[in-house]
Parts: sequence; structure tokens; C-alpha cells
Amino acid sequence: MDKYKEIALTAIDEKKDMICSVADEIWSHPELSLQEYHSCELYCDVLKKEGFEVEKGTCGIETAFTASFGTGRPVIGILAEYDALSGLSQKAFSAVKTPRDTGDTVSDCGHGCGHNILGAGAFAAALGVRRFLQETGTPGTVILFGCPGEEGGAAKAFFARDGLWKKLDAALTWHPDDANEVVTGSNNACIQVQYSFHGIAAHASSEPHIGRSALDAVELMNIGVQFLREHMSDRARVHYAITDAGGRSPNVVQAESTVLYMVRSDKVSDAVKLLSRVDKIAEGAALMTETTYDRKFIDGTAELVPNHVLEQLLYRSFEELGVPHYTDEETAFGRELAKTYVSSDRTPGLGSGDSESYAAAAAKLRGDRSMNDFLLPLYEGEPFQAGSTDVGDVSWLAPTAQIHVAAWPNGCPGHSWQSTASAGSSIGHKAALHAGKVLAASAAELFMSPDLLDAAKAEFAEKTKSGYTCPIPPDAIPVIAD
Repeated sequence: MDKYKEIALTAIDEKKDMICSVADEIWSHPELSLQEYHSCELYCDVLKKEGFEVEKGTCGIETAFTASFGTGRPVIGILAEYDALSGLSQKAFSAVKTPRDTGDTVSDCGHGCGHNILGAGAFAAALGVRRFLQETGTPGTVILFGCPGEEGGAAKAFFARDGLWKKLDAALTWHPDDANEVVTGSNNACIQVQYSFHGIAAHASSEPHIGRSALDAVELMNIGVQFLREHMSDRARVHYAITDAGGRSPNVVQAESTVLYMVRSDKVSDAVKLLSRVDKIAEGAALMTETTYDRKFIDGTAELVPNHVLEQLLYRSFEELGVPHYTDEETAFGRELAKTYVSSDRTPGLGSGDSESYAAAAAKLRGDRSMNDFLLPLYEGEPFQAGSTDVGDVSWLAPTAQIHVAAWPNGCPGHSWQSTASAGSSIGHKAALHAGKVLAASAAELFMSPDLLDAAKAEFAEKTKSGYTCPIPPDAIPVIAD
């Protein structure tokens, strides 16, 4: 490892107790999307103490922040997340499903996507880069972006609408997963909109003619969308949830009813067009039932734009640094946890679903391991993931790349109590620290290698020449679905 990169890595080692403490504090105080007040305050406090210039309330989002160090260009962004999920409370390092007892109550929330360690790993990277810039005198700026609401708020997309990412020369991030790999390929864009219908209540038997059923409007809307599905691209998806059926009395014409829609497509421009058709179906349902409705925009995200130049850089750093290794106790925990779900024998790696030869190589590497303590080969194809992430919006405005670091056993389902148990354990700590080192080493190389950064920018310019379609309307504000 280059001696200049060693400066960044040493800083992370020196600060590892603080980094793990931050991860644990956020894990112990899980907060839902756009409600991460404790987590945001914690990060802002420790970052100020570490010499960063901190600003809260980025783009008008209360639980967002930026923390900057350095001057001039290049400007490298590192992305942190810290929101939790409902219904995923779980004790740390336990292979038995047991909600975490907080003392007075049992919290319903949990870090089932590992964002407590995602944020801590990004924080570690920022600390390493700060030390590198300080001690080498290299010109440039590092910015840690506190990005709330990834699970239902899409702060990064709101940042994109406001042009925040355009100031960056490159952006780096990571996500906890079951394998060690560089992320590539693309995914689905996604837009969420809530439709609340308003009718007139009435006795369903004696005066049904007076009533106007909001629930009928929701049902008719769902039927209309069902017929729309035949005429969508096979890469498009439309999901819904009735969040308010109006009541539990069948002899009342329901005056209020709400449905939350999620529209996906492999291209954000297509998702925006598809959503306009769903909007028309909502209008039609209101007309048919003589009801009215309110439309509330919740969030929207674009698809990822891969950058192979940055992916190759991240892979070189990963190769140099190796991967996390586990104690006998951690290995035993992973083995026991893997017995609690059905996908523990799945072949790891994004490339495995795209290439038979890659899948064969990944399966050979894994053997019968529960914890994947190896680095998967670099995959430079174009795998497609059905899920969505607001990192995609960053990638349309700045060259962006990310890695996965193993933080739970092979095949562990995302958004599960099992991943909550792992994210609060020493396995999660190792993933955060290692991710921080890979990102910091890669950022240091970008600061020292203008030609490399120019190549990443050239690839970015070519892949984004069609232009960014922002899924966030100009007047939308970050909100939580009712």
C-alpha cells in the first residue's frame, strides 16, 4: 500500500473505537426515515470535534448534514446513511429471533439494512481522507454527506433535484451485504405517490344512494392499474398497499381511503411516464365514484449509472487491503444464523445472476462457508438489480461507485431480523472499518491521480449524455407516507 494511503488507514485504526461506538449508538437508537434526529446530532457533534466544517439541514431536510474538510478541487463526496426499519427489533449477536429490550419498552425498529454500520464506515473513510489531506498538504476537499431517509425519503434524490451533487468530482459509498465485491450494473428507478380519496359517509343499507365510497375509488383504481400492467414494459413494476381502508364497519359507506403506489422501471424517464398513466387512473376512479382525492408525492429515485473506471480503482484497493476475517465465535454465529433462513446456499455476487461462468467461480470460492471471507472477482458486465436506491440519482450528476462488504452470512435476506443481529455485532464493526479503509484508500488515489479522475469523468459524461430526468417534482418536499 502506498505510504500516502497508509496515512489514511492509520487514522482509521487510531479512531476505530470511536467509529464502532458511533455504529453501536445508532444501532441502539434506531430511527425511521426522515426521523433520524439522534443519529444526525451524534454525527454532527463528533464530526465537529474531528475538525470538519458541519452544516445541518441540507436542502431543507432536518436530519441531513454535510461535513467538509479541505480546500479547492478535486471534491470527493462520501455518502452516509443512518435510517432504520420498522418491525425489525432484534438483539445483537443472537441467532434466535428476540426483540431488543430497551428497558422500559421493546423498540419496534431495527437496523435490518445495516445503515448504522453504513454510516459509520462512511464516517471512517472521511476521517481517513481528512488525515491524508492534512498531513500531505494535497489540495482538495472531502465532504461526508449525511443522507437520511434511504428507506422511504430519498434524500439523495432531493439533493440531486437541488443540484448538490454537481459540485463533486466523484462520489464513493458502500453497503453492508453478504459478500465482498465491487458493485456494478444498474437497477430499477422507483417513484412513490400516495392517493387519498374523500367521499361521503352514509348508512350502507338505508341510505346507500347518499354515500360516495372512497374505498370503492381505491378498489377501482387498483383494478385500473391491474389492466395497465398488460401494457407496461416487462422491466416495469407497479406495487400498491391500501394504508387506510376507511374503517371496519361494512354497513358504513367509507368516506376516507388511502392507497400508496410504488412505480418502478429500469429507466427513470420511463418511470415518470408510467406514473402519469397511474395518475390518470386515479382521476378516473374519482370520476366514477364522484369522490375527490389528494395526491401526495413521497419520493423518487433514478437507476444507477455504473462507472467502470472508479470500480476498477475500488477493486485495486480491495485487493491490496484484503477482506475482514472472523473469530471462531463469529464464524459459529454466522453458521447458526444461516440455519434460520432458506437462502443460505445461494451463490454470492451480483455477477452470478448475470453470468454462468462467474457464478461457477463464485460458488467455488464460497464452498460451504456461511461467512464469505474472500473477495469476489471484479465483474464488468451489466447485471440488473430489481431493487431501488437513491444512490442512482447521485450517479447521474457525478461519477459514482460503491462496494459491498460482508456484514452477515451468505444469503442472509435484507431487511430482516437476522441482518439486524449482525449489524449490531463485531461482524458489523469489522465491515464498517474495512469499508472505510477501502473508500479512504481509493479517495486518496483520486486526489493524487488527476488522469484517473479525468478518465472517470470522461466515462461519466458519455454514459449520462442523454441527461438526467429527476423524479422529484420542483415543489415536492420530503415527507413520510401516512
